[in-house]
Amino acid sequence: MTRQLAELLMYVAPEPVRQANERWLSRILERLGATRRSAEGLSLMDLWLSPHLLLTQTCGYPLMTALRGRVRIIGRPRYELPDASGGNHCSLLLGRADDPRRSLPAFRDSRGVINGEDSNSGMNLLRHRLAPLHQDGRFFADVGISGSHRESLRWLREGKADLAAIDSVTFAYLARHAKEEVAGLRIVDRSAFSPTLPFITATTVTEQQAGHIRQVMNQALQEPGVAEILGLQAILPATDSDYQIVLDYQREAEDLGFGRLR
Repeated sequence: MTRQLAELLMYVAPEPVRQANERWLSRILERLGATRRSAEGLSLMDLWLSPHLLLTQTCGYPLMTALRGRVRIIGRPRYELPDASGGNHCSLLLGRADDPRRSLPAFRDSRGVINGEDSNSGMNLLRHRLAPLHQDGRFFADVGISGSHRESLRWLREGKADLAAIDSVTFAYLARHAKEEVAGLRIVDRSAFSPTLPFITATTVTEQQAGHIRQVMNQALQEPGVAEILGLQAILPATDSDYQIVLDYQREAEDLGFGRLR
């Protein structure tokens, strides 16, 4: 393994988290004897599908849709953070603290915001949670697309939206290191649990090699200031079957007549 792509782009904020991820990734590459190839100019999809991919993280929803059979799973992280443990996480359904609505049904006909239509935590888990509450295929009066969880939080803080689903790992990181980004917001409800965001490599990497990468990732967690800051205890083995529940949540929403979040 020489010049290959290695990027951890799912959790890049706050700055202590980004720095810890970079320290961890540098140590992983060092132990693997690999040199990092520049990913400049690559979209996320280009990165995920590159034959030069050594290591990156994706979302469980695209893993089981656009990427299924086109990447190899290395494993899934076992975070030990509020609302994320044992290889699972959830979405926190957030509103403003000064909003008088205190339950999900009360938010019907409000303004929703999602980070993207291909997001498990921002869209799929929210759709699943709201499916029993829809009326004629609709819950929100309007749904905006912000582009990121942090931007969705800004929409809430600035009153551009009323309800958003935020990955519990992202929320925990911000609550620890950037409290101003979650100030004035409160948890209205929680989604069902879902497997944490998988680490993937190219299909040209064998199962045995992927297992070795996972082993090295766990060894590199001993780097000072990595595991503690990331709240990351281990990388667990994982397969497609672990993420089938993501599609099960989609099907359950569709069976209730709520196939599209609106």
